[in-house]
Amino acid sequence: MLNLKGKQVQLRALESSDLDFLYELENDTAIWEISGTLKPYSKKVLQLYLENAHRDIYEVKQLRLCICKADQECIGLIDLFDFDPKHQRAGIGIVITNPDDRNKGLGAEALSLLCDYAFSTLDLHQLYANILEDNEASIHLFEKMGFVPIGVKKEWIRTSSGFKNEIMFQKINSNVS
Repeated sequence: MLNLKGKQVQLRALESSDLDFLYELENDTAIWEISGTLKPYSKKVLQLYLENAHRDIYEVKQLRLCICKADQECIGLIDLFDFDPKHQRAGIGIVITNPDDRNKGLGAEALSLLCDYAFSTLDLHQLYANILEDNEASIHLFEKMGFVPIGVKKEWIRTSSGFKNEIMFQKINSNVS
């Protein structure tokens, strides 16, 4: 059986009981800038999403998992997106919702668990992340986990304060040919 459990966190599939957490997270305008969200989500739409969250990554090209502490409290989400089995790559993103849970190694452990899964189980050759250049915490996390910057997308994301550059990071799995 697949084990996505570390010392501090475990990754698990979304459950119907995660509706309120998902509703709060997806409607948090503070993260819309990084998620590309333009309008609020209703509980009905999110419930439909949860009902289909079990679908295979090869079919829907994404995988979203809850990041849970040992007490099963969901503290964030981690995603594989734009899954491309032909080219053996996927994008990866993470959000830890409560600032009190940040900078404690929880995100690093979750990212490590998902990278291991992507490389060993999905046999991916590479993972990439797109991070706004002013998101120092995320840049630090991904660099710490072995991702390297490979380019800058100039004025890529439009925000209320103007355009921002986005840095693309990449991690190559040297065990895949």
